[in-house]
Amino acid sequence: MEFIDLKAQYRALQPAIDAGIRKVLESTRFIGGGEVKELEERLALFVGRKHCVSCANGTEALQLAFMAYGIEAGDAVFCPDMTFISSVEPAVMLGAKPVFCDIDPDTYNLDPVSLEKQIEAVEREGKYRPRFVVAVDFLGNPADFDAISSICRAHGLVLIEDAAQGTGASRNGRKCGSFGDIATTSFFPSKPLGCYGDGGAVFTDDDEIAGLLNSFKVHGKGPKGKYDNVRIGLNSRLDTIQAAVLLAKLEVLEQEIVTRQAVAKRYDEAFRGQIQIPLVAPGSISAYAQYCVLAESPEQRRRVLDAMKAAEVPSLIYYPNVLHALDAFAPYEGDRALPNAKHYADCNFGMPFSPYLTEADQQKVIDTVLSAL
Repeated sequence: MEFIDLKAQYRALQPAIDAGIRKVLESTRFIGGGEVKELEERLALFVGRKHCVSCANGTEALQLAFMAYGIEAGDAVFCPDMTFISSVEPAVMLGAKPVFCDIDPDTYNLDPVSLEKQIEAVEREGKYRPRFVVAVDFLGNPADFDAISSICRAHGLVLIEDAAQGTGASRNGRKCGSFGDIATTSFFPSKPLGCYGDGGAVFTDDDEIAGLLNSFKVHGKGPKGKYDNVRIGLNSRLDTIQAAVLLAKLEVLEQEIVTRQAVAKRYDEAFRGQIQIPLVAPGSISAYAQYCVLAESPEQRRRVLDAMKAAEVPSLIYYPNVLHALDAFAPYEGDRALPNAKHYADCNFGMPFSPYLTEADQQKVIDTVLSAL
Protein backbone atom coordinates (compact mmCIF):
# COMPACT_ATOMS: atom_id res chain seq x y z
CA MET A 1 0.00 0.00 0.00
CA GLU A 2 1.33 3.45 -0.95
CA PHE A 3 0.87 6.45 1.36
CA ILE A 4 0.21 8.64 -1.71
CA ASP A 5 -0.19 6.43 -4.76
CA LEU A 6 1.65 8.34 -7.49
CA LYS A 7 2.33 5.05 -9.26
CA ALA A 8 -1.38 4.40 -9.77
CA GLN A 9 -1.88 7.98 -10.94
CA TYR A 10 0.91 7.59 -13.48
CA ARG A 11 -0.57 4.34 -14.80
CA ALA A 12 -3.92 6.09 -15.25
CA LEU A 13 -2.43 9.11 -17.01
CA GLN A 14 0.55 7.44 -18.70
CA PRO A 15 -0.48 8.04 -22.34
CA ALA A 16 -0.97 11.80 -21.80
CA ILE A 17 2.09 12.24 -19.60
CA ASP A 18 4.38 10.26 -21.89
CA ALA A 19 3.12 12.11 -24.95
CA GLY A 20 3.72 15.47 -23.27
CA ILE A 21 7.24 14.57 -22.21
CA ARG A 22 8.04 13.12 -25.65
CA LYS A 23 6.92 16.36 -27.31
CA VAL A 24 9.31 18.34 -25.12
CA LEU A 25 12.17 15.93 -25.80
CA GLU A 26 11.62 16.20 -29.53
CA SER A 27 11.45 20.00 -29.42
CA THR A 28 14.52 20.26 -27.10
CA ARG A 29 12.91 23.40 -25.59
CA PHE A 30 13.73 22.30 -22.06
CA ILE A 31 13.74 25.86 -20.69
CA GLY A 32 11.00 28.29 -21.66
CA GLY A 33 9.08 25.96 -23.94
CA GLY A 34 5.52 26.65 -25.02
CA GLU A 35 4.13 24.28 -22.40
CA VAL A 36 5.21 26.68 -19.64
CA LYS A 37 3.21 29.57 -21.07
CA GLU A 38 0.22 27.30 -21.72
CA LEU A 39 0.30 26.05 -18.14
CA GLU A 40 0.44 29.60 -16.75
CA GLU A 41 -2.54 30.66 -18.84
CA ARG A 42 -4.61 27.62 -17.96
CA LEU A 43 -3.79 27.79 -14.26
CA ALA A 44 -4.67 31.49 -14.08
CA LEU A 45 -8.05 30.67 -15.65
CA PHE A 46 -8.56 27.66 -13.38
CA VAL A 47 -7.78 29.57 -10.18
CA GLY A 48 -9.53 32.78 -11.23
CA ARG A 49 -6.57 35.17 -11.28
CA LYS A 50 -5.36 37.53 -13.99
CA HIS A 51 -1.76 36.32 -13.83
CA CYS A 52 0.03 33.06 -13.04
CA VAL A 53 3.83 33.25 -12.93
CA SER A 54 5.51 29.85 -12.73
CA CYS A 55 8.82 29.32 -10.93
CA ALA A 56 11.25 26.66 -9.74
CA ASN A 57 9.52 25.59 -6.49
CA GLY A 58 6.97 26.57 -3.87
CA THR A 59 9.52 28.12 -1.52
CA GLU A 60 10.80 30.46 -4.20
CA ALA A 61 7.21 31.28 -5.12
CA LEU A 62 6.87 32.71 -1.60
CA GLN A 63 10.25 34.45 -1.86
CA LEU A 64 9.20 36.08 -5.13
CA ALA A 65 5.97 37.26 -3.52
CA PHE A 66 7.85 38.87 -0.62
CA MET A 67 10.35 40.46 -3.00
CA ALA A 68 7.65 41.86 -5.28
CA TYR A 69 6.08 43.67 -2.33
CA GLY A 70 9.44 45.05 -1.19
CA ILE A 71 10.00 43.22 2.09
CA GLU A 72 12.65 44.88 4.24
CA ALA A 73 14.65 44.26 7.39
CA GLY A 74 12.51 45.25 10.36
CA ASP A 75 9.27 44.01 8.83
CA ALA A 76 7.16 41.57 10.83
CA VAL A 77 5.61 38.58 9.07
CA PHE A 78 2.76 36.72 10.79
CA CYS A 79 2.14 33.06 10.03
CA PRO A 80 0.67 29.98 11.72
CA ASP A 81 2.90 28.11 14.14
CA MET A 82 1.88 24.86 12.46
CA THR A 83 3.03 24.78 8.84
CA PHE A 84 6.16 23.88 6.90
CA ILE A 85 9.13 26.18 7.45
CA SER A 86 8.98 27.48 3.86
CA SER A 87 5.85 29.51 4.67
CA VAL A 88 8.03 32.05 6.49
CA GLU A 89 11.64 30.99 5.77
CA PRO A 90 12.11 33.25 2.71
CA ALA A 91 10.91 36.28 4.67
CA VAL A 92 13.43 35.60 7.42
CA MET A 93 16.20 35.18 4.85
CA LEU A 94 15.30 38.63 3.55
CA GLY A 95 15.61 40.17 7.03
CA ALA A 96 12.08 40.05 8.39
CA LYS A 97 11.00 38.90 11.86
CA PRO A 98 8.70 35.87 12.07
CA VAL A 99 5.73 36.20 14.41
CA PHE A 100 3.94 32.91 15.03
CA CYS A 101 0.20 32.59 15.67
CA ASP A 102 -1.88 29.74 17.01
CA ILE A 103 -4.13 27.57 14.86
CA ASP A 104 -7.80 26.76 15.05
CA PRO A 105 -8.10 23.46 16.97
CA ASP A 106 -10.61 21.98 14.51
CA THR A 107 -9.52 23.12 11.03
CA TYR A 108 -5.78 23.30 11.90
CA ASN A 109 -5.65 26.63 10.04
CA LEU A 110 -4.48 30.08 11.16
CA ASP A 111 -6.67 31.29 14.04
CA PRO A 112 -7.90 34.85 13.30
CA VAL A 113 -8.20 35.66 17.02
CA SER A 114 -4.57 34.72 17.66
CA LEU A 115 -3.50 36.60 14.53
CA GLU A 116 -5.10 39.86 15.66
CA LYS A 117 -3.65 39.45 19.14
CA GLN A 118 -0.14 39.03 17.74
CA ILE A 119 -0.50 41.99 15.36
CA GLU A 120 -1.64 44.25 18.17
CA ALA A 121 1.26 43.09 20.38
CA VAL A 122 3.80 43.99 17.68
CA GLU A 123 2.11 47.34 17.12
CA ARG A 124 2.25 48.14 20.85
CA GLU A 125 5.91 47.16 21.12
CA GLY A 126 6.84 49.36 18.16
CA LYS A 127 10.09 47.55 17.43
CA TYR A 128 9.02 46.01 14.12
CA ARG A 129 6.70 47.09 11.28
CA PRO A 130 3.74 44.72 10.78
CA ARG A 131 3.77 44.08 7.02
CA PHE A 132 2.70 40.61 5.92
CA VAL A 133 0.36 37.80 6.91
CA VAL A 134 0.86 34.33 5.44
CA ALA A 135 -2.36 32.30 5.60
CA VAL A 136 -1.83 28.62 4.77
CA ASP A 137 -4.46 26.33 3.27
CA PHE A 138 -3.23 23.66 5.66
CA LEU A 139 -3.47 20.09 4.32
CA GLY A 140 -5.53 21.54 1.47
CA ASN A 141 -8.25 22.97 3.76
CA PRO A 142 -9.05 26.61 2.85
CA ALA A 143 -8.24 29.13 5.57
CA ASP A 144 -10.85 31.53 6.99
CA PHE A 145 -10.16 34.27 4.47
CA ASP A 146 -13.23 36.35 5.37
CA ALA A 147 -11.92 36.97 8.88
CA ILE A 148 -8.22 37.06 7.96
CA SER A 149 -8.73 39.50 5.08
CA SER A 150 -10.73 41.82 7.32
CA ILE A 151 -7.93 41.87 9.89
CA CYS A 152 -5.32 42.56 7.22
CA ARG A 153 -7.33 45.47 5.81
CA ALA A 154 -7.84 46.95 9.27
CA HIS A 155 -4.10 46.90 9.98
CA GLY A 156 -2.85 47.68 6.47
CA LEU A 157 -1.07 44.35 5.96
CA VAL A 158 -0.29 42.42 2.77
CA LEU A 159 -2.06 39.05 2.77
CA ILE A 160 -0.24 36.15 1.11
CA GLU A 161 -2.18 32.95 0.55
CA ASP A 162 0.13 29.95 0.80
CA ALA A 163 -1.88 27.49 -1.27
CA ALA A 164 0.94 24.95 -1.61
CA GLN A 165 -1.42 22.18 -0.52
CA GLY A 166 -4.63 23.78 -1.71
CA THR A 167 -4.68 23.67 -5.50
CA GLY A 168 -8.14 22.50 -6.49
CA ALA A 169 -9.72 23.37 -3.14
CA SER A 170 -12.30 26.13 -2.82
CA ARG A 171 -14.14 28.33 -0.34
CA ASN A 172 -17.61 29.72 -1.10
CA GLY A 173 -17.13 29.04 -4.79
CA ARG A 174 -13.66 30.62 -5.05
CA LYS A 175 -10.65 28.48 -5.80
CA CYS A 176 -7.66 28.47 -3.46
CA GLY A 177 -4.99 30.64 -5.02
CA SER A 178 -7.51 33.42 -5.65
CA PHE A 179 -7.42 34.81 -2.10
CA GLY A 180 -5.23 37.52 -0.63
CA ASP A 181 -3.25 40.24 -2.34
CA ILE A 182 -1.07 37.52 -3.82
CA ALA A 183 -1.01 33.72 -3.63
CA THR A 184 1.54 30.98 -4.13
CA THR A 185 1.51 27.25 -4.70
CA SER A 186 3.85 24.28 -4.95
CA PHE A 187 4.02 21.48 -7.49
CA PHE A 188 6.03 19.14 -5.27
CA PRO A 189 5.14 15.58 -6.37
CA SER A 190 2.91 14.82 -3.36
CA LYS A 191 0.74 17.94 -3.80
CA PRO A 192 -2.80 17.70 -5.24
CA LEU A 193 -1.33 19.09 -8.48
CA GLY A 194 2.23 17.79 -8.48
CA CYS A 195 4.96 17.47 -11.07
CA TYR A 196 7.84 14.97 -11.25
CA GLY A 197 10.39 17.18 -9.51
CA ASP A 198 10.16 20.68 -8.11
CA GLY A 199 7.95 23.50 -9.32
CA GLY A 200 5.82 26.38 -8.10
CA ALA A 201 3.74 29.37 -9.13
CA VAL A 202 2.57 32.79 -7.97
CA PHE A 203 -0.92 34.20 -8.63
CA THR A 204 -1.82 37.90 -8.77
CA ASP A 205 -4.32 40.28 -10.34
CA ASP A 206 -1.84 43.19 -10.27
CA ASP A 207 -0.10 43.90 -13.59
CA GLU A 208 2.82 45.69 -11.94
CA ILE A 209 3.39 42.91 -9.43
CA ALA A 210 3.26 40.34 -12.25
CA GLY A 211 5.92 42.30 -14.11
CA LEU A 212 8.15 42.33 -11.05
CA LEU A 213 7.68 38.59 -10.54
CA ASN A 214 8.67 37.86 -14.13
CA SER A 215 11.73 40.07 -13.70
CA PHE A 216 12.85 38.70 -10.34
CA LYS A 217 12.50 35.06 -11.45
CA VAL A 218 15.04 35.56 -14.29
CA HIS A 219 17.94 37.38 -12.61
CA GLY A 220 16.09 40.69 -12.39
CA LYS A 221 15.77 41.00 -16.15
CA GLY A 222 14.64 44.26 -17.74
CA PRO A 223 12.55 44.99 -20.85
CA LYS A 224 15.45 44.08 -23.18
CA GLY A 225 15.76 40.53 -21.87
CA LYS A 226 17.82 38.42 -19.49
CA TYR A 227 21.06 40.35 -20.15
CA ASP A 228 19.38 43.66 -19.29
CA ASN A 229 19.50 43.23 -15.52
CA VAL A 230 17.74 46.08 -13.73
CA ARG A 231 17.47 44.52 -10.26
CA ILE A 232 18.93 41.66 -8.24
CA GLY A 233 16.86 38.54 -8.80
CA LEU A 234 16.86 34.75 -8.82
CA ASN A 235 17.19 31.90 -11.26
CA SER A 236 13.74 30.42 -10.68
CA ARG A 237 12.21 28.97 -13.82
CA LEU A 238 9.83 26.03 -14.23
CA ASP A 239 11.29 23.37 -16.54
CA THR A 240 9.29 22.63 -19.69
CA ILE A 241 9.10 18.90 -18.94
CA GLN A 242 7.52 19.66 -15.56
CA ALA A 243 4.99 21.93 -17.27
CA ALA A 244 4.08 19.10 -19.65
CA VAL A 245 3.47 16.75 -16.71
CA LEU A 246 1.35 19.35 -14.96
CA LEU A 247 -0.75 20.01 -18.07
CA ALA A 248 -1.66 16.32 -18.21
CA LYS A 249 -2.54 16.26 -14.52
CA LEU A 250 -4.51 19.50 -14.69
CA GLU A 251 -6.91 17.81 -17.13
CA VAL A 252 -8.10 15.43 -14.39
CA LEU A 253 -7.61 17.62 -11.30
CA GLU A 254 -11.27 18.51 -10.78
CA GLN A 255 -12.33 14.86 -11.06
CA GLU A 256 -9.57 13.87 -8.63
CA ILE A 257 -10.85 16.51 -6.16
CA VAL A 258 -14.30 14.90 -6.38
CA THR A 259 -12.78 11.48 -5.70
CA ARG A 260 -10.80 12.87 -2.78
CA GLN A 261 -14.11 13.95 -1.20
CA ALA A 262 -15.42 10.39 -1.45
CA VAL A 263 -12.29 8.91 0.13
CA ALA A 264 -12.38 11.51 2.92
CA LYS A 265 -16.08 10.84 3.53
CA ARG A 266 -15.41 7.14 4.12
CA TYR A 267 -12.70 7.99 6.62
CA ASP A 268 -14.91 10.60 8.29
CA GLU A 269 -17.79 8.17 8.69
CA ALA A 270 -15.52 5.46 10.09
CA PHE A 271 -13.60 7.64 12.56
CA ARG A 272 -16.20 10.20 13.70
CA GLY A 273 -16.67 9.81 17.45
CA GLN A 274 -13.59 7.60 17.74
CA ILE A 275 -10.85 10.16 17.12
CA GLN A 276 -10.71 13.83 16.11
CA ILE A 277 -11.16 14.18 12.36
CA PRO A 278 -10.36 17.37 10.36
CA LEU A 279 -13.16 19.93 10.14
CA VAL A 280 -13.92 21.44 6.75
CA ALA A 281 -16.03 24.59 7.18
CA PRO A 282 -19.44 24.85 5.47
CA GLY A 283 -18.97 26.22 1.95
CA SER A 284 -15.42 24.89 1.72
CA ILE A 285 -14.04 21.98 -0.28
CA SER A 286 -10.68 20.64 0.89
CA ALA A 287 -8.11 19.31 -1.56
CA TYR A 288 -7.11 16.80 1.17
CA ALA A 289 -3.42 16.98 0.35
CA GLN A 290 -3.17 14.83 3.48
CA TYR A 291 -5.78 13.29 5.77
CA CYS A 292 -4.60 13.87 9.33
CA VAL A 293 -6.43 13.12 12.56
CA LEU A 294 -5.61 13.98 16.17
CA ALA A 295 -5.12 11.36 18.86
CA GLU A 296 -6.05 12.18 22.45
CA SER A 297 -2.42 12.04 23.54
CA PRO A 298 1.07 11.21 22.24
CA GLU A 299 0.74 7.82 23.93
CA GLN A 300 -2.45 6.99 22.06
CA ARG A 301 -0.83 8.13 18.82
CA ARG A 302 2.12 5.82 19.43
CA ARG A 303 -0.17 2.84 19.99
CA VAL A 304 -2.01 3.50 16.75
CA LEU A 305 1.18 4.05 14.74
CA ASP A 306 2.67 0.84 16.13
CA ALA A 307 -0.45 -1.05 15.06
CA MET A 308 -0.31 0.48 11.58
CA LYS A 309 3.33 -0.49 11.23
CA ALA A 310 2.61 -4.06 12.33
CA ALA A 311 -0.18 -4.27 9.74
CA GLU A 312 2.11 -2.77 7.05
CA VAL A 313 -0.13 0.28 6.71
CA PRO A 314 1.90 3.43 5.96
CA SER A 315 1.58 6.43 8.28
CA LEU A 316 3.09 9.89 8.64
CA ILE A 317 3.37 12.58 11.31
CA TYR A 318 2.68 15.76 9.38
CA TYR A 319 4.21 17.90 10.95
CA PRO A 320 6.05 16.84 14.14
CA ASN A 321 7.19 20.29 15.35
CA VAL A 322 5.75 23.73 15.91
CA LEU A 323 7.81 26.34 14.07
CA HIS A 324 8.67 28.50 17.07
CA ALA A 325 10.46 25.54 18.73
CA LEU A 326 12.80 24.91 15.81
CA ASP A 327 16.45 25.82 16.33
CA ALA A 328 16.30 28.03 13.22
CA PHE A 329 13.94 30.42 15.04
CA ALA A 330 15.63 30.38 18.45
CA PRO A 331 16.98 33.96 18.01
CA TYR A 332 13.48 35.40 17.57
CA GLU A 333 11.49 36.34 20.63
CA GLY A 334 7.73 36.02 20.69
CA ASP A 335 4.66 34.49 22.28
CA ARG A 336 5.24 30.80 22.95
CA ALA A 337 1.80 30.15 24.43
CA LEU A 338 0.28 28.57 21.32
CA PRO A 339 -1.38 25.45 22.73
CA ASN A 340 -3.43 24.35 19.72
CA ALA A 341 -0.39 24.18 17.46
CA LYS A 342 1.53 22.26 20.14
CA HIS A 343 -1.32 19.77 20.60
CA TYR A 344 -1.47 19.21 16.86
CA ALA A 345 2.30 18.56 16.69
CA ASP A 346 2.11 16.10 19.59
CA CYS A 347 -0.95 14.17 18.49
CA ASN A 348 -1.42 14.31 14.71
CA PHE A 349 -0.91 11.44 12.30
CA GLY A 350 -1.79 10.94 8.68
CA MET A 351 -2.99 7.85 6.89
CA PRO A 352 -2.82 6.68 3.27
CA PHE A 353 -4.79 9.01 1.04
CA SER A 354 -5.06 9.66 -2.68
CA PRO A 355 -7.72 9.59 -5.40
CA TYR A 356 -6.29 6.19 -6.36
CA LEU A 357 -6.60 4.54 -2.93
CA THR A 358 -8.67 1.39 -3.41
CA GLU A 359 -11.67 0.72 -1.19
CA ALA A 360 -10.02 -2.50 -0.02
CA ASP A 361 -6.88 -0.66 1.08
CA GLN A 362 -8.93 2.05 2.71
CA GLN A 363 -10.91 -0.56 4.63
CA LYS A 364 -7.65 -2.10 5.85
CA VAL A 365 -6.57 1.32 7.13
CA ILE A 366 -9.91 1.84 8.88
CA ASP A 367 -9.93 -1.61 10.49
CA THR A 368 -6.32 -1.24 11.69
CA VAL A 369 -6.82 2.17 13.24
CA LEU A 370 -10.17 1.34 14.88
CA SER A 371 -8.75 -1.88 16.31
CA ALA A 372 -5.85 0.05 17.84
CA LEU A 373 -8.20 2.65 19.28
